Amino acid sequence: MEPAVFNTLTELEMRDERERMQNAPVSERILALDPEAAKLLYITALGAHAKNIVEVGTNRGYSTIWLALVARQYGGKVTTCEIDPARAEEARGYFEKAGLSDYIDILVGDARETLRSFSEPVDLLFIDAVKDHYETYFDVIYKQLGVGSLVIADNAVSHGDELLDYIMYVQNHPNLESVTVPLGSGLEISVKTGE
Repeated sequence: MEPAVFNTLTELEMRDERERMQNAPVSERILALDPEAAKLLYITALGAHAKNIVEVGTNRGYSTIWLALVARQYGGKVTTCEIDPARAEEARGYFEKAGLSDYIDILVGDARETLRSFSEPVDLLFIDAVKDHYETYFDVIYKQLGVGSLVIADNAVSHGDELLDYIMYVQNHPNLESVTVPLGSGLEISVKTGE
């Protein structure tokens, strides 16, 4: 990992830890993905040769940077969705600092709307946004997923009650295989097995 990427990820990890220790209001925190969960996301995406990646919930771009490393390797792109324009702008700064801006497109607005016109094939969908809408985010992108495509959702353990409907939905979906991985806040990892 080149220094610019490493330093940017480290800066975001330290900021996240500092904000948690100071009990900063949730609305002001960067709420970065747990570093071990981020590494699993990266390794899984890398192993799946994920070229076209969609992320719902950019925040300040920590997980986006991990995903952009994979997209860059395979000549692809991350399309990331952030509802808050100020957060999207701050994330852009981190992407530039990491030297990965060329591999990331930011859609600003509600992903339930901004992704409706998205027509590219999707190798990996990563969801880490408003918990009540996980099923909708999934449904909006489902038609773009090919067999073998991955869907990874954060907070499957930490917000298990809120995500119960989503977890039951993907675990009982006829064209998916899904498992809950209790790493970090918990990842629900699903692979599309049929059309």
